[in-house]
Amino acid sequence: MSDDINGLLLVEDDRVDVMTVQRALRKSPLASHLCVVRSAVEALAILRGEEGRGGIAALPALILLDLNLPHSEGIALLRALREDPRLRDLRVVVLSSSNDAADRAVALRYEVEDYLVKPQSFEEFKTAIKTLLAAMLPVQGIV
Repeated sequence: MSDDINGLLLVEDDRVDVMTVQRALRKSPLASHLCVVRSAVEALAILRGEEGRGGIAALPALILLDLNLPHSEGIALLRALREDPRLRDLRVVVLSSSNDAADRAVALRYEVEDYLVKPQSFEEFKTAIKTLLAAMLPVQGIV
């Protein structure tokens, strides 16, 4: 990753959702600065630079997190991020298929930047991602 763009970390276990995010970012400079992991364990390992896990060059400017990872990993990752002094200030946006008020409340308790319910159509998803990134990363001119 370059010094001027810290990048984006996508924590998503669903292959189709990963491809949707990649496709939505296709023409964005961020496309080449997207790191995808499939679990909370893998996300923490690269964020912490744990041996053998291939850490990332710099902490990401933003984490897009699927809250509904298997075994409640999404919530566990939020908790771990907020408890780690080096990672606690990372900006996290939840991407979820759930519009449940309880899920939203739990995410907001961990001080996420936003909670985005995944739109059903690709065009809606693309627009939502672009709008989100423009609001979250305006200084970097990424979108």
